[in-house]
Amino acid sequence: MTLPPDILLITTDQHRGDCIGGAGRRIRTPNVQRIADRGARFDTCITPHPMCQAARASILTGKLPYSHGVRDNGRNLDPALAEDGLGGLFGRAGYDTRFIGKAHLSTHETFAPTGQPECYGSVADYPDTWDGPYMGFDKVALTLRPHHHCGWKDRPYTLHYENFLDRDGQGGARWAQAKQAVAPLTTDKQVWRSALGDEWMSTAWVGDRTVEMLDEDREAPLMAWVSFPDPHPPFLAAAPWSTLYDPAEVDLPPHRVPDLDRRPWWHRAFLESPVRRNQKRVHADDQPFWGYDGAPEDDALRDIIAVYYGMIAAIDFQLGRILDRLEAAGRLETTIVIFTSDHGEWLGDHGLLLKGPMLYDGLLRVPLVMSGPGIAPGRYDQPVSTLDLRATLAELCGLDAAPDDGASLTDVMQGAARHVAHDEWEVDATRSGVDLDLRTVRSATHRLSVDLKSGAGELYDLAADPHEMTNLWDDAAAAPTRDALCAEIAETRPGMIPAAPRVGWH
Repeated sequence: MTLPPDILLITTDQHRGDCIGGAGRRIRTPNVQRIADRGARFDTCITPHPMCQAARASILTGKLPYSHGVRDNGRNLDPALAEDGLGGLFGRAGYDTRFIGKAHLSTHETFAPTGQPECYGSVADYPDTWDGPYMGFDKVALTLRPHHHCGWKDRPYTLHYENFLDRDGQGGARWAQAKQAVAPLTTDKQVWRSALGDEWMSTAWVGDRTVEMLDEDREAPLMAWVSFPDPHPPFLAAAPWSTLYDPAEVDLPPHRVPDLDRRPWWHRAFLESPVRRNQKRVHADDQPFWGYDGAPEDDALRDIIAVYYGMIAAIDFQLGRILDRLEAAGRLETTIVIFTSDHGEWLGDHGLLLKGPMLYDGLLRVPLVMSGPGIAPGRYDQPVSTLDLRATLAELCGLDAAPDDGASLTDVMQGAARHVAHDEWEVDATRSGVDLDLRTVRSATHRLSVDLKSGAGELYDLAADPHEMTNLWDDAAAAPTRDALCAEIAETRPGMIPAAPRVGWH
């Protein structure tokens, strides 16, 4: 009798698709490459949404944001929808389902307590012994404060990672130490080399918890989502990762100016709106405004990229530990291992940092490699999406899953073509300063984004113009391509539900 395969879905946060080895940049990820060498690599995988919560809800459910209701950060996923997501689907099939790391499947910074364990105002209702269930997963070990733009709060306003930091009563001191910069010093507020030891960083904590999980005795097959919070900003790393890359040798983007006159109206409106700066961030510990604050100077950007690469190297090291553990136990060949991210990062493209409704390729495209039973080795360039993971895993494991907005990637691995992959975002002025019904399609050669409210749009020929310098939206010669891609976008479609209520900012 053939036993069901184990599953490790390993994700990062805000990780560009070109920031793995072999993608054209000066970055080394040998353990991501180990997965790719044994299996499949998808070079044109996009996120269905460029913000954490919505993208993660889509990975979980296989639904586009307008079908699961989380159309932006600050809108909570309905737990009933989560129950038919990855955790619930595999749990009902007899799998031991786990989640380790940053979930962000409900809002952290809320206007009022929501009752969810990831809510800063509700976490105190959960005892230290709580470890699930949550959003369909039987057992969880979560970060409540995965990034260092947040202030520290003592127990009971903590979850598993914060309790680890505070295991000897020094959690607050360690949190403060993480924010202390050490040489070589940086100038941009978004980046520093941290004084905190690497063993206390969330990346090491996620790696340790994953190895411990793999060492457990179990009879049921395992389905685990392992979620590293990095390389999300603020960009900080501990030694040795913080100095692994020389800033003088990193690759700067070729175009580092916010050329707003060449873009649709909402680019400037978003960047210049005072709304984002005026939002009340009661959990930010009186830190500076963390949003975009103008194009960084080249020296500052070099530091950001060097530390960003270092954060990725730290994750890759932990990925190596995980793969080594599977191999030593004789389970690597029987485990489906997937490595991907929720969304990308501008990282200086067009003078931009972070993320927003300018869906340049660095923000839209994410890494996707996978290996294991049923995965055909190869390198594939069809436009696919992290939406496709639920359907893919269900097919590989022989599960009868309700239809979703994704499609199993097995057809791509067998040579089938995909025309486009979709991204959608209801941008609202209360959080972003602009109101948009922003729809995007990515083909193998083009990216089109259109605001259905105003009719404005942008179109780039990525084959001829990979840095997206020339907007072809009004170019008569490109009109047939524009119209064909617009025809892929349905203003309404079966399965759409109303937007979930806004309960907070992040």
